[in-house]
Amino acid sequence: MSPSFTILTGLPTELRSEAVSIYWQAFGGKLGRVLGPEDRATVFLQETMSARNCLVAVSPEGVLLGIAGFKTAQGAFTGGSPALLRRVYGRWGALWRQGVLRLLESDTDNRRFLVDGICVRREQRGLGVGTALLEGLCAEARQRGYAAIRLDVVDTNWRARALYERQGFLAVGDTPIGWLRHVFGFAAATTMVKPLDTKADAPPRGQAIRPVEAAE
Repeated sequence: MSPSFTILTGLPTELRSEAVSIYWQAFGGKLGRVLGPEDRATVFLQETMSARNCLVAVSPEGVLLGIAGFKTAQGAFTGGSPALLRRVYGRWGALWRQGVLRLLESDTDNRRFLVDGICVRREQRGLGVGTALLEGLCAEARQRGYAAIRLDVVDTNWRARALYERQGFLAVGDTPIGWLRHVFGFAAATTMVKPLDTKADAPPRGQAIRPVEAAE
């Protein structure tokens, strides 16, 4: 029997620290050389995560199980200003990090709803949390008037790519990252797109999607 959980739009303030921990658990392997060490990355992510640009999966006990960020013209789930980089990493540490992150950053896609990272607590993987978050993103995209949803998956993450393919995403192109592969540990990212039909996406059976007031 699959676990029950609720999909919320927005990140509740009391779950912010858990969100940072899960995000770093999922992406620290790729981002560690740029945003690390972990103590500084934690400070940076605590301040840069946008509580309004994500969906979260929460258990009946209030435990955060997973997060799905998204990016629109109004903002992204993760980012960070030059001032914040300087405050966390110092003047010179901020300078090179800003340059590397700018090279990796995806442009906002005004035609398609852009996914800005999905991560699930390690012990909850394979239990339907990622699928539910992905379906929630499709519903959010449709509600905002988008006809398609787009994401980018790195060439080393075959498990995530298999999930996206099962959910109807199609690969439309690969983007090599050149010398940055030595920094992030992957060589290219595949862009995947799913057209959205006119029928409303319903939450997975036994789950619900509801909004929360999420403070920045």
